Amino acid sequence: MTKTKKWRVLLDKIPGQLYLWSATVIFGISSAVTRKVTDLGADNLIDGRNPISLCNVLFVGNLCSLLVLGIIYSTEWNKNNLQKITTKSWFYLSIVATLSGALAPSFIFHSLSITNVNNVVLIGRLEPPLTLALSVLFLKEKVTKWQVIGSVLAFIGIALTIILQPPEKSMIEMGGFSIGLGEVLTATASVAMAITAIISKQYLSQVSIGIYSIFRTALGTVLFFCLAVILYTPEHFMDVFSPILWQWMLLYAAVIIVSGQLLWLRGFKISSVSKTTLIGSVTPVISILGAYLILGEIPTSAQYIGGSLVLIGILLSQIQTKQQIHQLISRMGLTQIKQKIEAGIGFKGY
Repeated sequence: MTKTKKWRVLLDKIPGQLYLWSATVIFGISSAVTRKVTDLGADNLIDGRNPISLCNVLFVGNLCSLLVLGIIYSTEWNKNNLQKITTKSWFYLSIVATLSGALAPSFIFHSLSITNVNNVVLIGRLEPPLTLALSVLFLKEKVTKWQVIGSVLAFIGIALTIILQPPEKSMIEMGGFSIGLGEVLTATASVAMAITAIISKQYLSQVSIGIYSIFRTALGTVLFFCLAVILYTPEHFMDVFSPILWQWMLLYAAVIIVSGQLLWLRGFKISSVSKTTLIGSVTPVISILGAYLILGEIPTSAQYIGGSLVLIGILLSQIQTKQQIHQLISRMGLTQIKQKIEAGIGFKGY
């Protein structure tokens, strides 16, 4: 037996849950790591500029992600598969890329720069209940009572997290309430991701994971770059080739992007949908622990109250029978199932 075969046999013996847990931990700490990396850049300014700005991290991170996806899914990008995609599907893929590949990440990264990481994590949990509501409204999907109860509790928890927050530097007035800009941007990103999920369910079920992921990341990266250039001028990316940026981005990409994606994809392929969903649902807990251990962020009373309801809501929404899980698999394609599970994970660092 060759060394390659020995390694494959050894890897095949590793349970899928271990891959999933490893990926979930990586994704869970991604928000705190992203903030930490930019803080390191603030300590090493170049002519008064932060070379590891969030824009640079997002842009370079997307390029690294695109490289990894290209290697993983290169076989799916062939003439035969591409010809099967209709003009209508390409249109909706472009909308998805704009919303989830450019706008949503931009809002999340900007939120991380102006508000508490725990706020971004908790308010980002708006996406699953909103997706569920839109699915019922537009796709006429049937939901269980536990999903409804869980979504309502999560929504109340998110609302309390926002309402009970102490005043911040970046505040805006909305309907007589003062709300942090970071919270508004995070909520807007969640709405964009929820709309993306509905479009994908309705129009992109036949598009493979590889084509979907690469196209979304590629077009999203281009759109983000163009948007940043228009808003901030080209000089905004003048430090994108800075040695200190690439020094940290190579480590960031290796741990958060490459390792996270490979572990998640491996675990997703060899684990059941129920186990994958359950493990992914604990990401908010890991994110809060990561913010404390890496950044020293201690949850506020608002985050404790709102976060507790959000976590209870997430756990309740996971209660499903085997029959319901089989129905999910039968009516949804692999791409949609993957998107549904990843919606519960939230921000993954890119």
